[in-house]
Amino acid sequence: MSSAEKTPSLWTRDFTIITLGSVVSMFGNSMSGFAMSLMVLDISGSTLLYSIYLAMFTLPQLIMPVLSGALLDRFSRKKTIYMLDFFSAFLYVFMALLLRGNWFSFPVFALFCFILGSVQSTYMVAYESFYPLLITEGNYQKAYSIASVLETLSAVMVPVSTFLYGRIGLSPLLMVNGISFFLAAVLETRIGAEEAYIREQEEREGPVGSPLARMLTDTSEGFLYLAAEKGLLAIAAYFAFSSICGGVSSVIILPYFKKTFAGGEYWYMFVMGFSLAGRAIGGLLHYHVTIPAPVRYGLALAVYLVINLFEGTFLYFPVPVMMLMCFIVGVCGITSYTIRVSATQSYVPDSRKGRFNGAFGMLSTLGALIGEFAAGALTVFYPERTVLLSSMLLCTLAALVFIGGGRRYVAPIYNRSA
Repeated sequence: MSSAEKTPSLWTRDFTIITLGSVVSMFGNSMSGFAMSLMVLDISGSTLLYSIYLAMFTLPQLIMPVLSGALLDRFSRKKTIYMLDFFSAFLYVFMALLLRGNWFSFPVFALFCFILGSVQSTYMVAYESFYPLLITEGNYQKAYSIASVLETLSAVMVPVSTFLYGRIGLSPLLMVNGISFFLAAVLETRIGAEEAYIREQEEREGPVGSPLARMLTDTSEGFLYLAAEKGLLAIAAYFAFSSICGGVSSVIILPYFKKTFAGGEYWYMFVMGFSLAGRAIGGLLHYHVTIPAPVRYGLALAVYLVINLFEGTFLYFPVPVMMLMCFIVGVCGITSYTIRVSATQSYVPDSRKGRFNGAFGMLSTLGALIGEFAAGALTVFYPERTVLLSSMLLCTLAALVFIGGGRRYVAPIYNRSA
C-alpha cells in the first residue's frame, strides 16, 4: 500500500471550509483588536488602567469555558460556532455605530469587552473541540501547524491596524470586523460533518436530569477527568503558569515600548514582527516535516525553557538582539503549540474534548487574569523589565517541575504519532 493510501488527504471539504472561515475572522479580529488596545493606552496613558482593560476581556473567560465545555459535549459544536460568529458580527457592528454617533464612553467599552470575552471564550472551546473532528487520521500535526500559521499571518494586520487607526479611528475597523465575522459564519453553516458524539453520549449515559444538574455534573466530570489523567494534569498545570507569564507579558511589553521609544507602537510591531516571522516559518516547516514521535517530549521541554528565558530577558538587549531572540521564541512557540495541541487533542476522546478543553481553558484563563492584575499592580512599584523577568523565571521553574518532573506521564502523551 502506498503512503498516499495510508494517510488520507487533510484538505477535505469541511476542513477547507473551517480554514477559510478562520482566515476571514482572524484577520478582521487582529485588525480591530490592536486598535482597541491603542485607544485605551491613548486615553489612559496608564499601564494599570491598561491592565484593567485586559482583565475586563479576560474575566469572563474564567468561568465560561468550563460551563460551555460541559454543554458542548452534549450539544452541536458546529451550530455553536456559527451562531456565535453571527452574534459577534452584530456586536462589532453595534459598537461601530455607537462610536460613529459619538455615544461612546469608557464604561460602555468595558461592558463591550466583557461581553466579547464571554463570546470568544465560549467560541474557542467549541472551535477547539470541533476542529479535531474535521482532521483525517494521521494529519494532526499538519492541521495544527496550518492553524498556527494562519493565526500568525493574521498579525500582519497589526501594522495595517495601527496605520488605519491613526487615520480613520476605531469605528470603521470595528465595522470591518463585524463584516468579517458575518462572512465566516456564512461559510461555517456549510460544514456537513456529523457530530456522532452527541448521540453516543446520550445512549451511554442517558438523561442526567434538569439542564442545570446536567451542566454541573458535566462540569465536575471535566475536572475529574483532568485529575485522573496525570499527564494531562501536569500539562495543564504548566500552561496555567505559562498563562500567568503571558498575562504579565501582555500588560508590560507594549506600554514599555511606548514609554521607551519615540513611536513606540511601531518599534513594538517591528520587534515583535520577528516573533511572528519565526512562528510562520516554523509552522511551514512543521507542515512539511513530521517531528519523530520519540523526540517530541524532549523537544517540547527544551523549547519551554528557551521561550521562558528569552522572553524574560529580551527587553534588556539592543533592538537587533531583541529581534533575533523574538525570532527564536517564535520558532519555539509554534513547536510548543504543535506538539501540545496535536498530542492532547488526538489523545482525549471525542466525547470528552469539550470538558477537557473547558477545564484547560479555565486554568489558562485564571493564570492570564492573575498575570494581568499582578503586572498592573507590580509595575507601580517595580520596573517593567524586572517584573517580566521574575515571572518568566517562575515559569521556567514550573516547566522543570511539571513537565520535567512529570516525564513518566507526559512523555507517553507527547510522544504520540499525530
